[in-house]
Amino acid sequence: MKKRLFIMVEGEDDVRFFGRLIKPLLLPSYHSVEIIPYACIKREKVNKFLKSVRLMKNDYIFVADIDQERSVRDKKQILYYRFSEVDDRSIVIVIREIESWYLAGVPVETAQGLGIPDLASTDGITKEDFNTRIPPQFDSRIDFMFELMKSFSIETAVRRNASFRFFVDRYLAGRESFELLPLPAGAPGRRE
Repeated sequence: MKKRLFIMVEGEDDVRFFGRLIKPLLLPSYHSVEIIPYACIKREKVNKFLKSVRLMKNDYIFVADIDQERSVRDKKQILYYRFSEVDDRSIVIVIREIESWYLAGVPVETAQGLGIPDLASTDGITKEDFNTRIPPQFDSRIDFMFELMKSFSIETAVRRNASFRFFVDRYLAGRESFELLPLPAGAPGRRE
């Protein structure tokens, strides 16, 4: 019997990224994959949920941005303090913030077409850096994010972001293909 997978993420930008790009790749290995934004949920509820996932022998991935912490170890210490039920083996730290992963997967041709720099590394990208790179033709950062996801290349992202490479090595290793499905008709961010 296949297990369920819960991907615990901080906010809506993470939900979009994991829902569109990562969930389809993990779904064949699980009965279901659910993405849960935990930042607005009380600490006690998150701890109870993590404990119940473990007791039911399901899996979870706990994703957090490194933000201003000096190291992955420091960030994990903060998470252990806040969430006593979190398991070290299930934590993935995004360096610096999820926006760095969005930009990591932009192929050269897409970057040129959008008029944004082709970055060799996105390890230092913050939300503020991302926002300064949004081209004027986009009405919002969300529209820009959806545009980036349309041509997202996992192979490119692995080369440009160390924390994304860690995630892929840990959770997606051995996949024959990283082909992404097109956005369904009427989905936010799809240009008809």
